[in-house]
Amino acid sequence: MPFATRLTRAPLPFEPERAEEARALSGDLAPELRELLAGTAGCSPYLKGLMEKEADWLRPALAGNPEAALAEEFARLGPVALPDLPNELRRAKRRVALLAGLADLGGVWCLEEVTGALTRLADLAVDLALKRLVGEEIRRGKIPGATEEDAETAAGMVALAMGKMGAGELNYSSDIDLICLFDETRYDAIDQMEARAALIRATRKMAGMLNDRTAEGYVFRTDLRLRPDASVTPVCISMGAAELYYESEGRTWERAAYIKARPCAGDIAAGERFLGTLRPFVWRKHLDFAAIQDAHDMRLRIREHKGLHGPIEVPGHNIKLGQGGIREIEFFTQTRQLIAGGRDESLRDRTTVGGMRALAAKGWVPGDVAEELIAHYREHREIEHRIQMVNDAQTQLLPTNEDALARIAAMMGEGNVARWSERLRARLERVEALTNDFFAPDEASERPELSESARQIVEGWSSYPALRSERARTIFKRLEPELLGRMARAANMDEALTQFDGFLKGLPAGVQLFSLFEASPQLIDLIVDICATAPGLASYLSRNAGVLDAVLGGSFFSPWPGRDALTVDLERLLTQAGDYEAALIAARRWAKEWKFRVGVHHLRGLVDASEAAGQYADVAGAVLAALWPAVQEEFARRYGPCPGKGAVVLGMGSLGAERLHARSDLDLIVIYHPAGQDYSEGKKPLATRAYYAKLTQALITALSAQMPEGMLYEVDMRLRPSGRQGPVATALSSFADYQMNEAWTWEHLALTRARPVAGCADLAAEVEAIRLEVLAAKGKAEKVLPDLAEMRARIFAAKPVKGRWEAKIGAGRLQDIELLAQWFALHEGAPARRVEAQLRIGPRAGLVDKPTGEALASAYRFLWRLRAGEKLLSDDALDLEALGEGATAFMLRETGMETLEALSARLEAATAEVAAIVDRILGG
Repeated sequence: MPFATRLTRAPLPFEPERAEEARALSGDLAPELRELLAGTAGCSPYLKGLMEKEADWLRPALAGNPEAALAEEFARLGPVALPDLPNELRRAKRRVALLAGLADLGGVWCLEEVTGALTRLADLAVDLALKRLVGEEIRRGKIPGATEEDAETAAGMVALAMGKMGAGELNYSSDIDLICLFDETRYDAIDQMEARAALIRATRKMAGMLNDRTAEGYVFRTDLRLRPDASVTPVCISMGAAELYYESEGRTWERAAYIKARPCAGDIAAGERFLGTLRPFVWRKHLDFAAIQDAHDMRLRIREHKGLHGPIEVPGHNIKLGQGGIREIEFFTQTRQLIAGGRDESLRDRTTVGGMRALAAKGWVPGDVAEELIAHYREHREIEHRIQMVNDAQTQLLPTNEDALARIAAMMGEGNVARWSERLRARLERVEALTNDFFAPDEASERPELSESARQIVEGWSSYPALRSERARTIFKRLEPELLGRMARAANMDEALTQFDGFLKGLPAGVQLFSLFEASPQLIDLIVDICATAPGLASYLSRNAGVLDAVLGGSFFSPWPGRDALTVDLERLLTQAGDYEAALIAARRWAKEWKFRVGVHHLRGLVDASEAAGQYADVAGAVLAALWPAVQEEFARRYGPCPGKGAVVLGMGSLGAERLHARSDLDLIVIYHPAGQDYSEGKKPLATRAYYAKLTQALITALSAQMPEGMLYEVDMRLRPSGRQGPVATALSSFADYQMNEAWTWEHLALTRARPVAGCADLAAEVEAIRLEVLAAKGKAEKVLPDLAEMRARIFAAKPVKGRWEAKIGAGRLQDIELLAQWFALHEGAPARRVEAQLRIGPRAGLVDKPTGEALASAYRFLWRLRAGEKLLSDDALDLEALGEGATAFMLRETGMETLEALSARLEAATAEVAAIVDRILGG
């Protein structure tokens, strides 16, 4: 669409005497264009000069489509030879600046189109200059091994666009921030220094070509100082050296800078690979609330350096760095991106507007606040452009002279400078108000009154590792009164404080966690709740404080997603991990967060013990389903793919019954089908039996190896055929033969809970068919009940009851009920695996009467609540008297009892009733 028909803004005011001048510039163009040109010439000496220089180019550009004129100008530069490139780039800069200025003032282009046009020119200019200059070094034989074709990738050199250029947001008279790097792996070690010297020369010449002022002007002021340790490093350094610097010395402001980083010239693919290696530096794996303090300190340093304190006044105000200015909104956005972008890739948008909207979509910024800040940001940027259009000055200072200020107001479409100034001042104050609370930490309030014992505990905190650094102590000093105040509202403050003391003592570091608490006070309530109720969970937290990130992730209190969705989520993370070790670490972090979520939901009564048991089983099932293929893939790199039909992992015991608690280990069996294949086909072929034995060991290691994030699960393989003496992986035919001809009764009972949790679906179906066949064949054997009675007696002899509140081992307790439930399923050859479903078989089959079945089910539910609560509250045997009021209140709520005496009586009555039932059945 022609330029004139797209004008949406009124022409700028101009003096009548300029009409003739405008007519001379615009020829026979439409009157509205003549008015736009005349008004522009009156407001901007710089644009007036450009119009005069480029009048012949301007007329056809304005007569047609501005985007087409822009594309034509860019295409013109493509074949320009190196000797002509400096002047032709300057000519292109004049034309693009002129077209962008007029399109901006006339409302033909929006902000993003203006900044996008300027950025596209910058990208092209840097790319052409770099490739031409590196090509010249190649022709001179200064880059070892490089050919003329290597000039198209700048011989492995890349320019990273930083700041506004990286985001595609260049302002009207912006300088461009570049970091120039080269891929040293393209060169032999003995050639790297020579290549480095040539690429440094090319970088310097490129910067001069763009930056230096000549009779034709300049292209872009070019700044190379954002590179690592700029005071001592050359203008182009190796990617390896840069990576080493960021790993060891990189600071928060450099992390923020890399949010916008983008390869713009040279070897783009190498630049993308380099940015990939920096992801762990830029995007931390945990929520990074400590970045708030860094950003706040940076804001204060900028204001102090520029003298930008005091009340907001429009004349002379710095629209970029001043209070309520552009930088405030950019910091606000980037800091939140740094906080959460490590966990959520959707937040890693390079642009300010895109980043703000992504944050709003995920709940990190209220939607109305985000849109308001975006509106202020857009208008601030437009004012910045008008200031710079006047004389092509790299400034963000509003004029102090009223006439000059009136010119800026007029360029913004406002004829009344006082009204425009007042609106701007109100906007600046509003931006300051919206952003300042996020950055500026509150002053510490007074510490509440403490008992003598509490005071002694608090005074000891200064010696803990978490409070070793000055920064940690500063943050915690602000946090401490709020923390203690909330503890004072617990059922028993001294108990809560004692447990928090243990939590704090176990923390290896504190800055991140204290920053997290300060930014999200709701987490203080959660930690106090945990410390006042569940010391076991508090101890877990001190070792794994990163799981608190999940509470702020947006879905912590959403409905349970189910095993399939969990598996898909974990598979995605493992795919993104990059290598096997990273995948194992990612799986550990993932599982910890989900198990922590189940524990918190259970603690707060959002789920009961039965629901929590199923959710813990879902997490374990997802881990096995997602991790087993990763283990197989890694194993296949050395030994080849699985021979035969592959293998299936069976969950046994509580995992098979989908009844796990907070500290459950995993009972597993691996069954494979060789399908007549004797060896694997890989770099190091293995006999099929040895292959699956080693593969199973690899799975055990993947689950149970101690890594920086701990272990996933302890693994127990003792339920496999022949127990500890049998191979860790069993062929399908051997498994079937063993179960039919050699297995003991206890192994048939265990088979009633066997459930495929990972591996080949077809093989899982074959295993299930064998399982049901064995149960049908063995369930009614005369020896089953005598064997069960003997096994029960051995268990009682080997494992005495532990403490007053023991729920699992002992007559009439969980193990008794589960043995009876498994016998019901075995006797009837039933497929049911869950304890409740197996218990219902007894009355239906006439093995017990209905009241007995109901008594068993009721006792099981009660005892499971006691057992699940015990494992959530403490690492040790349950001792409610020692755990305190919070734990007691939780356990009474879980079991539906009013007092500990009532709970004790219910436990005694239930276990006595169940013991009598089991004795009667086994005696019969």
